Amino acid sequence: MSSRSTEAFTAGEKIAKLSVFTLVSIGVGEIAVGFWTGSLALTADGIDSISDSFISLIVWVGLHFSRRRPDSRFHFGYHKVESLSALLVSIGMIAIASYILYNAYLTFVIPREIVYPQVALAALLTAGTISLYRAFQMRAIANKYGLLSLRTDASNSIKDGTSSFIAFANVLGASMLGIRQLDAVGGMIIAVYIFGVAYTAIKESSLVLLDAAESPEMTSELTLAITAVDGVRGVGSIRLRPSGPFVRGIISVLVDENLTITKAEEMRRKLLDIVAAIIEPIGEIEIVFRPEHHS
Repeated sequence: MSSRSTEAFTAGEKIAKLSVFTLVSIGVGEIAVGFWTGSLALTADGIDSISDSFISLIVWVGLHFSRRRPDSRFHFGYHKVESLSALLVSIGMIAIASYILYNAYLTFVIPREIVYPQVALAALLTAGTISLYRAFQMRAIANKYGLLSLRTDASNSIKDGTSSFIAFANVLGASMLGIRQLDAVGGMIIAVYIFGVAYTAIKESSLVLLDAAESPEMTSELTLAITAVDGVRGVGSIRLRPSGPFVRGIISVLVDENLTITKAEEMRRKLLDIVAAIIEPIGEIEIVFRPEHHS
């Protein structure tokens, strides 16, 4: 594993572990205050935070296993464990959103009064601020190293933070306007928000697990850069696939049939440098030379 790969997974593990403990603390506090004040929106947000902590735990474990070196069974390493973790996270989010939506519906039909709304509002404001701060930290690391499961967790955490402010608005409206159903509406909005994040995450992680290629623009850029190298007659094929945060692939290059081994190795190093400048982060890329016979 390269030094950048080690750095990526170490940073990802660290922020995911911090996320677990932060979300558990926030969730337990919100649920306790939610039961005390009778606010469904606050309780739902607490359940959401607790569920997010399990999501961060799965991401943490996934990143840990992704650092394992290739072995006799997994020849290309464990990088896709990270993508599998993102998929499992998304399925868990759907189950949690369904539970919250069901309870929100019951409370909407039979609304209840919020006791000590000021306490509920203070809890939501505090939870939302802490969650958003930690989520943006996580997203910055995920984007820097291209960690899909961490990016999924960051998106979910941003949802968690913003849902706290949505719940804040609904609790505020329920207490000031006397419309008790607004508290249940806040829970429904949180549930729908979770469904949206889960859909996006399932789509992205599934494409990675199915070896979906990178964008056509990247392939076109690689073709132009490779054909501009002296001695290259053309590009036979470019086959790329994601592997965790990295891109692996095989690039077939057409060269003169009389190309010497020394020249071929020089050209290979030059081509790998060009590819590395275009693909970020790059994994193992194999350059295959195919002789082009003279007519």
